[in-house]
Amino acid sequence: MASGAPQQSSQMAEETSGFLDAFLRDFPAPLSPDSPLPWNAPGTVLSQEEVEGELAELAMSFLNSRNAPLPLASSLAHEAVSQLLQMDLSEFRKLPRQEEEDNEEEEKEKAPVTLLDAKGLARSFFNRLWEVCSQWQKQVLSTARAPQQQWLVSIHAIRNTRRKMEDRHVCLPTFNQLFGLADPVDRAYFAVFDGHGGVDAAKYAAVHVHANIARQPELPTDPAGALREAFQHTDEMFLLKAKRERLQSGTTGVCALITGKTLHIAWLGDSQVILVQQGQVVKLMEPHKPEHQEEKERIEALGGFVSHMDCWRVNGTLAVSRAIGDIFQKPYVSGEADAASRELTGSEDYLLLACDGFFDVVPHQEVAGLVQSHLVRQQGSGLQVAEELVAAARERGSHDNITVMVVFLRDPQDLLEGEAQGANGKSRDLPSDLSEPENNTPQIS
Repeated sequence: MASGAPQQSSQMAEETSGFLDAFLRDFPAPLSPDSPLPWNAPGTVLSQEEVEGELAELAMSFLNSRNAPLPLASSLAHEAVSQLLQMDLSEFRKLPRQEEEDNEEEEKEKAPVTLLDAKGLARSFFNRLWEVCSQWQKQVLSTARAPQQQWLVSIHAIRNTRRKMEDRHVCLPTFNQLFGLADPVDRAYFAVFDGHGGVDAAKYAAVHVHANIARQPELPTDPAGALREAFQHTDEMFLLKAKRERLQSGTTGVCALITGKTLHIAWLGDSQVILVQQGQVVKLMEPHKPEHQEEKERIEALGGFVSHMDCWRVNGTLAVSRAIGDIFQKPYVSGEADAASRELTGSEDYLLLACDGFFDVVPHQEVAGLVQSHLVRQQGSGLQVAEELVAAARERGSHDNITVMVVFLRDPQDLLEGEAQGANGKSRDLPSDLSEPENNTPQIS
């Protein structure tokens, strides 16, 4: 592996130079005050706490659309965001809207939220990104360090028969590069969010959960705890935005953070992640559903109720018992995530993250057989496996939005060798001692 590193660095340096040259040809100078923005501003206003996540997402989407190498895009975004956050942002401060004065007495009891002009920030941020690109072109910096592991991830998402697409997903193998984490532990982040009542909450979670994970001081020592805190804090942030902008949406979610040789997961609601190991499905988690006894007792203890209409619902409305958002159903619909950790041995095949539009119609124990059949037909290529899994869910009657993400932990070609013992898709539950997060520092991969 060491012998290939110089070649990888040389290739990355060439790709970095080529991208920066092309970027600066297209944008030979910073934006003037009258120049149109090359991207859409992230809304009208942002709170100070939202700036990092929103601008990182803005930069990543823009750079990816220009085919920037992912490590470079992540490093550029981090550097530009870091420089902007060191500036005095008071020039972007906006006064509260007139209609917010109705809540003036209530808000006096709480710490005031500073709101910033999103369009002005977006313009200043592009110029900061331009300056970073210009500096890096001149200095030929090798800052865009590639992740230690290369990931093969298959993702497919469809609106299906629903009127709107309310799912969102995140695939971030360059977690360290985006947030400037310089320790030797490689980190990769994957998530699926299933929105309801609108897309705002799912979109928000897909921008801010991983940004909040990176901010948690316990991330190096207790990654699962950091995931739980990040979900809770993202919920609190979104509730402030929902109140400010009169939003009513919510989202379930599931995420996986792989740190070195340890898998950490966290979830809210009925989006799920499963692990397939040597052709067998390993159950990692129990989804939150209103009819489950612990959830029902929690909701009733708070003064709510769970009833069956077309399905089990909280207070006769929502079919989920935990979610980010859902401002009018708090605290019955909780924003408190569960988390778990598991050491990886190298014998694991892949992770599958999906929303209930998939898992409501495709049982866990059938996943391994579906994937294995696809790999046999495609001669070991896993690039389109998520598309086939989505098609299988649709054929089985799913009318919901469907998002499926398959994160391969081994080369799909290697999985074909285990076809005989793996295609039966036997299922085994996660041992009880792995249901709680581990506090050990992750091993280096």
